[in-house]
Amino acid sequence: MSQAEALLFSYGTLQLENVQLTQFGRLLEGRDDTLHGYRQIEITIRDPDVLEASGIEVHLALVPDADAPPIPGKVFRLTAEELAAADVYESENYMRVEAPLASGTSAWVYVKA
Repeated sequence: MSQAEALLFSYGTLQLENVQLTQFGRLLEGRDDTLHGYRQIEITIRDPDVLEASGIEVHLALVPDADAPPIPGKVFRLTAEELAAADVYESENYMRVEAPLASGTSAWVYVKA
């Protein structure tokens, strides 16, 4: 792994092996963590590359909601190049923001654009 590393919190399809292999060329090792302050909603994906990688048309997305229950997920350590590949995968449906996690660390997370 290169020196430029980033933490990414995933609550959805980036946890799928086929998506990881397609986007990063490897399987990621993640650790459990939790995100507060957001609510999960469902959105319909139209991007053919995302549909092919995930095999799922309806994906989860996050919107701010201070009263929502905590969201479990995985934290992955990515290179700068892998983070850029994740940006491509999430496409126009999401935007990447930095958020604090229950563990006390901060990580990038994709929320609804």
